[in-house]
Amino acid sequence: MGGAIRNVAAVVGEQAAAFELGVVCQVFGLDRLADGLPVYDFAVCTPSPGAVRTTSGFSLQVDHGLDRLAAADLVTVPAWPQLDRAAPPELLEALCTAVARGSQVLSVCTGAFLLAEAGLLDGRQAATHWQFTDLLAERYPAVQVDREVLYVEDGPILTSAGAAAGIDACLHVVRREHGAATANALARRMVVPAHRSGGQAQFIEMPVPEVRTAYELSGLIDWMQAHLDHPMTVEDLAARAAMSTRTFARRFKSVTGTTAHRWLLDQRLQLAEELLETTDLPVDAVATRAGFGSADTLRHHFAARRGVGPATHRRTFRSGGHQGE
Repeated sequence: MGGAIRNVAAVVGEQAAAFELGVVCQVFGLDRLADGLPVYDFAVCTPSPGAVRTTSGFSLQVDHGLDRLAAADLVTVPAWPQLDRAAPPELLEALCTAVARGSQVLSVCTGAFLLAEAGLLDGRQAATHWQFTDLLAERYPAVQVDREVLYVEDGPILTSAGAAAGIDACLHVVRREHGAATANALARRMVVPAHRSGGQAQFIEMPVPEVRTAYELSGLIDWMQAHLDHPMTVEDLAARAAMSTRTFARRFKSVTGTTAHRWLLDQRLQLAEELLETTDLPVDAVATRAGFGSADTLRHHFAARRGVGPATHRRTFRSGGHQGE
């Protein structure tokens, strides 16, 4: 299925954040046609083409100017290190023009500051790295800063938290445009989770889970993933992990960033989404295989999370459309 996004541009200023730019390049800038994955017309652009310094001490040669944005279906801002100075007016105008003509925009980390300066986040929900949420809210009071999420989509604008959350946001775009199977395949190719539950608060409160805790639960989480069609209660899972219910709940959240119930719901919705897109199974059978028990339960959770029912989602992808149209 081909999505509406075929042309992608990454914008950098007088200094580029190497890792965040690399995230965008990994998802949209590599030719993975041999793997059966989408290929995008991708380019990096800047207001003044030429050598651009990075925050890591080396320079990039950027050949495209802002005119490259005119062809982009998706404009990405992979962080914006220049928080202490105003952005070039021509860049702000180019971003607004791109959105006005229908382009989507995705920012990583501090890239939200550039979008806010352009006025594109006024009245919208937005995310940025947790270290900068207060500054974003103070500097741009018209922006509804969400301090908890890894990424948030509001209209044509998608903003994400720290660098790794940029991967989550980019995969969300791929999932929305090309379906769950494609996003999952790309995630496997990149050796990253197809979807992470929880928000960025987990990384503020506990930057690294205890190795022992993660090891203790890794086998259980693998089992849960392989048995999504089985009924599971917190009590059952705690017993399987040889822990008390309270200890299990605490340790599961420390490792995954969310509760076992929410994690299971997320995984089951992902499986249902992929089955709807890639098989002809009736909705009842999809519900059973994904662990929802009944079609009515699947419809309830699917509509609450995806905004449409299972049958509508299947028709959308089978007809060649994409989520977001």
